Amino acid sequence: MLTIWGRANSVNVQKVLWCCEELGLAYDRIDAGLQFGRNNEPDYLAMNPTGRIPTLVDGDFVLWESNSIIRYLAMQYAPDSALYPAGPKVRASADRWLDWSLSTLQPAERPVFWGYIRTSAADRDAAQLAAAASEVEKLWRVVDAHLKGRDYLEGDTFTLADLVIAAYARRWFGIAELVRPALPELERWYVGITQRAGFQRYVSHALT
Repeated sequence: MLTIWGRANSVNVQKVLWCCEELGLAYDRIDAGLQFGRNNEPDYLAMNPTGRIPTLVDGDFVLWESNSIIRYLAMQYAPDSALYPAGPKVRASADRWLDWSLSTLQPAERPVFWGYIRTSAADRDAAQLAAAASEVEKLWRVVDAHLKGRDYLEGDTFTLADLVIAAYARRWFGIAELVRPALPELERWYVGITQRAGFQRYVSHALT
């Protein structure tokens, strides 16, 4: 039995839970982080010295970093699955989106998410939020352009690339206060992804 440490409203935990759904994997989840604490306690830090979530425990194997976890789950439990395709070119193409999400997209969108969802209206800096949202919009334009003529980000089927980017797209489309430009390819792709059971079960909930 897999054990996943982390609160359910963390985008990084959601990616792992959704991946388990796609692969049909059973797991136990233990709340950790923010209001649940535990992630700075000695037993947790012994597993994950960063003190962040999620952490995966698979028998005597422990792994942290969400994108590494979902890669591992796909390779370990479904090596022939299209979720993480084996062909070097399509796998590398999918991997770039996983890397880009952490190097570029998440750092840019984090101030927007925290500013609107986890900061009271009275404490928000409107100018800073507008500037941050403008930077995130530029990144979603990159995705929109890439999706032209494609059903999925890479290859002919849903992959980890779609899973990861869609988890962040939920935030982009879910913040009511944002004024979003028309990005038809992104919107078309996102509507399709939202129909997946794993998205509906783990990602579609109200942003908190």
